[in-house]
Amino acid sequence: MRVRLEDVARATGVSPKTVSRVLNEEPSVKESTRQKVLAAMESMNYRPSPSARGLAGSRSFLVAMLYDNNDNPASTYLAEIQDGVLDACDAHRYSMMVCPLRVRDQDFIRRVDALVSDHHIDGVIVTPPLTDYSPLLKRLQEHGVPHASISPVNHEGVIGVCMDEQKAAKALVDHLLQLGHRRIAYIAGFANHGASRWRLNGYKDAMAAAGIAYDPRYVVQGEFTFGSGVLAARQLFTLRDPPTAIFAANDDMAAGVMWAANERGLKVPQDLSVCGFDDTPLATQLWPPLTTVRQPSRDMGKLAALQLMELLRGRGKGLLVQVPYSLQLRESTAPAPRELPAKGRRKTRV
Repeated sequence: MRVRLEDVARATGVSPKTVSRVLNEEPSVKESTRQKVLAAMESMNYRPSPSARGLAGSRSFLVAMLYDNNDNPASTYLAEIQDGVLDACDAHRYSMMVCPLRVRDQDFIRRVDALVSDHHIDGVIVTPPLTDYSPLLKRLQEHGVPHASISPVNHEGVIGVCMDEQKAAKALVDHLLQLGHRRIAYIAGFANHGASRWRLNGYKDAMAAAGIAYDPRYVVQGEFTFGSGVLAARQLFTLRDPPTAIFAANDDMAAGVMWAANERGLKVPQDLSVCGFDDTPLATQLWPPLTTVRQPSRDMGKLAALQLMELLRGRGKGLLVQVPYSLQLRESTAPAPRELPAKGRRKTRV
């Protein structure tokens, strides 16, 4: 038989109302009582009805993660963020929904209104570039729906999570410079992403510190997708002095660069060093494994959701948490080659 709330109350010697307060994570319950009730729920395999729980507390216990569907919906970065949010929701008995929005659509605001009214969401996790899209943030504020941000450009009064991506990008380009590379190219992501701006600035900082003048020919626009990485690399390979190293603004585009290099007969890393950003699972599935910046995307999703829940549970106002980065130096980068294969010529393999 299904275990009921009243059964948990009877087993722990507290009232059903107290069990309900524990379920709703109300701060008025003594910690010793909370732990006793939680232990009983676990041992009795009690699973509360989400609808009943919501009615008891006038809350839905539902969090929505929003992303821009004009972005790469198959992105491993978004998948990692989603897994992290889900980890936090599971830990605190919240449900989660994932909702794509297109900022270019004329009915954008109507869809936001429908999301709030139809699902009665308690809060929202916002991912780039929606993180800094003012019409969305304004509408959420008008509805009284709190949100947590992933990698916001504006840090003032914001809760969520961020990383020093500019400093991380500089460190990665410094690694290429230390290997002797001077013709280093950068493939940017969407221009409306804060990440694109920070990573480009980090690239510029490293090149300037090395005394290398900025050359716009070596900076190509991408879209954070594998295909855009292929196209950008093909463009770079046609330069009179093609790069000896390419830094792509994410791992998906770096994978595209490696594909295009193979298409042209270039060996990675002997002829061309390639590096990315994020350290998604793809980075170690490529051959050779990809040098990249580890951005703890799953942890960032979890931390942003936890800060939102601190606010929803009345435990605090929520913070903007900064997470550390680390360089993952793998076999896709090596010392700069002494001589590049002639332009347009495929290398002969023996």
